Amino acid sequence: MHAIIISVGDELTLGQVVDTNSAWLSARLAELGVLTKSHLTVPDDQGAIVQAVRSATELAEWVVITGGLGPTQDDLTRQALAELQDVPLVLHAPSLARIEQFFKDHGRVMTASNRVQALAPADAMVLDNPQGTAPGLRLAIGHALVFAMPGVPFEMKAMFEQHLAPLIAAQAGRTILTRKLNTFGLGESVVGEALGDLMRRDRNPMVGTTVSAGIVSVRIRSDFPTRLQAQTELDRAVSVVKQKLGTAVFSEGDVSLAVVVGEMLHARQRTVTTAESCTAGLVAAMLTEVPGSSAWFLGGWVVYANRMKTAALGIPADRIAREGAVSEGVVRQMVEEALQRSAGDYALALTGVAGPEGGSPEKPVGTVWIGLGKHVSGKNQVLAERFLLLGDRSMIRERAAKAALNMLRLELLETA
Repeated sequence: MHAIIISVGDELTLGQVVDTNSAWLSARLAELGVLTKSHLTVPDDQGAIVQAVRSATELAEWVVITGGLGPTQDDLTRQALAELQDVPLVLHAPSLARIEQFFKDHGRVMTASNRVQALAPADAMVLDNPQGTAPGLRLAIGHALVFAMPGVPFEMKAMFEQHLAPLIAAQAGRTILTRKLNTFGLGESVVGEALGDLMRRDRNPMVGTTVSAGIVSVRIRSDFPTRLQAQTELDRAVSVVKQKLGTAVFSEGDVSLAVVVGEMLHARQRTVTTAESCTAGLVAAMLTEVPGSSAWFLGGWVVYANRMKTAALGIPADRIAREGAVSEGVVRQMVEEALQRSAGDYALALTGVAGPEGGSPEKPVGTVWIGLGKHVSGKNQVLAERFLLLGDRSMIRERAAKAALNMLRLELLETA
């Protein structure tokens, strides 16, 4: 069985609002054994809605619509569904009573326009909205079941769980489970080659890759008649992927590099400090987004200008003039100074050319030196590595920060 999701709203087609509903619905439908064939986004136009729904009902057994059920003149989903069925809109008295009670309970005055939300196509089943005023709709069009729900995410999710999920689970007859493994440090093509036949499109579980902000994620989908079989095969595929990719895999799901590094530092009772030039505190910001980071993140220095590298960290001005701010020698001394001044266990330092100006043939835009230092047995050990990162200024800075975190993660793996 398959679904098509239709999102309604001018704000979506104009790019003013990101459509998070479709992503959530696709994931939830997959959990219930229904794959989504496509996402359609249409404006607040009755003809466009009619055309989208008519097309969707010819291609899928389930059609899920969000948006266009509000009280204003541009909310046209209910009218479009009535047109498709060639039936009038009729007042649903229980919905009107519930809407009136909702306003009364919240101490608000109900306007005449809110009565529109109690209208429904004559042959539709009206679905209670436990979180808001706009009821949903369920109706059969052709061989498809069509559901319309409000576009407000928390209202839509509550209605889906109450009205759709039990029905879909009873009819789907399959279980689809997914897992996402996140990697850093390998390009997508390298990951693909390492996975080899696992990525054949005729395999089940199916394995694919996506890339976002320097993170290559391996997505695994297990589709089987029973949950036990789907889970068993999914676990087996995850194990094989981890074996093939090794330490490049840093997390599952939506767990970030910073969270992983923080958990490792906490488990080992170690601390880290930062000294940043081109990233201007981005590494520190990523680390301190993690709850409880005060237990293992000591602080850091943002030394953007060369004179601040000298004033705050004691990097000799003649060294910067001689070697350049973006150099191995400078990043090594940044690490040394950060370790000494913080008395921490680890230090990360970054200096580079984020662009768009400032590059040269020897140090093109995207050149970043990253230093990692650790204090062991009374001595400092420093590793420095040069990266040439692609992208615009924002991408270079973000990828540099993640590369620094990954260097620390790999070092911490050695001390497990």
